[in-house]
Amino acid sequence: MTSDLHLLTGDDAGDLLAAAVTTAGGELVDWSVKQVDHRPGRSTTVAYRADVRWADGVRRLTLGASVGRPGDARAPGVLELADGERTAAVWVFPSDPELPALSDAYDPERVAALLADLGVPAPARGPVQLDVRAYRPTRRAVIEASTPGARVFLKVVRPSKVADLHARHTLLCEAGLPVPRPLGWSDQGLLVLAPLTGDSMRVALQRGEAVPSAQEILGLLDRLPAAVTELPRRTAWSEHAPHYASVVGAALPAEAERAAWLADGVARRIAGTSGDEPTHGDLYESQVLLRDGRVTGLLDVDTAGPGRRADDLACLVAHLETLALLRGWDAARLHLLALEYARTFATAVDPDELRARTAGVLLSLATGPHRVQEDGWEAATSRRLDAVERWLTQDPLR
Repeated sequence: MTSDLHLLTGDDAGDLLAAAVTTAGGELVDWSVKQVDHRPGRSTTVAYRADVRWADGVRRLTLGASVGRPGDARAPGVLELADGERTAAVWVFPSDPELPALSDAYDPERVAALLADLGVPAPARGPVQLDVRAYRPTRRAVIEASTPGARVFLKVVRPSKVADLHARHTLLCEAGLPVPRPLGWSDQGLLVLAPLTGDSMRVALQRGEAVPSAQEILGLLDRLPAAVTELPRRTAWSEHAPHYASVVGAALPAEAERAAWLADGVARRIAGTSGDEPTHGDLYESQVLLRDGRVTGLLDVDTAGPGRRADDLACLVAHLETLALLRGWDAARLHLLALEYARTFATAVDPDELRARTAGVLLSLATGPHRVQEDGWEAATSRRLDAVERWLTQDPLR
């Protein structure tokens, strides 16, 4: 039987997409894979770019398809297709079966009414402007809603997660952390957030601008309140190393053995090091907003909870190392910055644990080239595994 991954990324995926588009009244002209979320033995979800011909012409859309997710395939706009072995849910954005609030969040008239209820100035004429800033099918979406006088961010998550997410933002705002202030939420999975000032640290790195020192990053994490340790615990990126090795192996069998060996090494090195320190849980350059090199914001606190400070620090180091592997970036500067941060961080946490957890986060990032269907993703994946191996078997901090 064809694997779920091949079903949703191979040539047969076109038949699934054509059926969904035809049901919606269009004709599929062309398509390509945009993003892959493959969880071996559990589920596979794929986002696509698709050119669709409608009565008024051809438009580019985002489509989604999933096998193994428990979402409501009977939701409006979702087509359920079965081949006797599996059932695939296929949809046209924004009709995501696990994000029921997404359709409302992408409807200008409904968003205008929502903003009016929240006291946000409405446009004098014309609809609210909506801009999709992020979309991970079946998991989350972020939409920027703007009017001539104001803007907000609409974060869409699964309904079971929205109350907790609102509580996290409230907790951290009240503690004085520079996180987006929650303005309201719905039990369908919509959280409305106030905007912050500044550009992301990622943008600053692209421009060659100043970024915070390692000590400033440590100071930011020191501001996390003790109450964060009372939130639900989330497994750290580095503690998921075996899972990410299996994802790499499924996508690139030639590297399956090495990925598994690296994951085993990470697991052995961090065994017995779980902790109860307040952590962000997913700290990297896109989550930190800056103005003139100083921190003005901290984003995506969904993952805040008890954990190891070393994992937060390793996450940032690993992301910088990964940026150094991307085409068009200043590899030398980014690699040196990663080492500079790591050497300072190693004065605050155990250096061996920091290196092992950095390797673990790098292994999770090794799934990225295939996930976003990067050109030459096979070679890019191998280069990322090389970085994992360096941090795991050598001592870059010397």
